[in-house]
Amino acid sequence: MAQPGANALPIVEVTERDLPLHCPNPAMPLWSSHPRVFLEVAPDGEAMCPYCGTRYRFKGAPVKGAH
Repeated sequence: MAQPGANALPIVEVTERDLPLHCPNPAMPLWSSHPRVFLEVAPDGEAMCPYCGTRYRFKGAPVKGAH
């Protein structure tokens, strides 16, 4: 049995500058591309891509309103 988190993708920290947030992000290699999906990070401070499972965590002051 694999250890928890052994195959986990890293958490990508994002700031207000990265909003509106979408995946795949510009740092991802072309081979791992999937259709672009916009993610809502405001409610919880975190979001996960439904295609690749990449987790995003908002770093900074809470986001006001929806982006």
